[in-house]
Amino acid sequence: MKKLFLFLLALVAGIAISVEGAIGGVLGQHIGELEASYYVFLFGAILFTPFILFYRRERIKRIKDLPKWQLTGGFLGATYLVLLFLSVMHLGVGVAMTSVIIGQMIVSIFVDHYGFFGVRKIPFNRDRFIAVVLLICALFLVL
Repeated sequence: MKKLFLFLLALVAGIAISVEGAIGGVLGQHIGELEASYYVFLFGAILFTPFILFYRRERIKRIKDLPKWQLTGGFLGATYLVLLFLSVMHLGVGVAMTSVIIGQMIVSIFVDHYGFFGVRKIPFNRDRFIAVVLLICALFLVL
């Protein structure tokens, strides 16, 4: 039951990122991709700051003790958003998101196989290879 719930959360996250990509792409056409990405992160910071300050202050203080590579998520997230908005503007939401999923899948399989960043190792196998090939086929169909 827990796995089903987590799957549904991931599904909702996928829906949200596609909608965000579409909205951000249109916003980027009007104000620029960097500006649209800045707006999204600024709004998120404003939204979560009171919660962090009042309920999670002790957790956020742990940042100074973490290995610096763990803090690259902000840079990667910002880069992702700018590139997504730019891609959506020129390719459309379907092609851009399919490309994002292919990139995610390839790197995720690589990270799983070697257990990078402390994740559980999941060996690369024929089924995962077929999954990537089918995703690439899906991209051509979406095109």
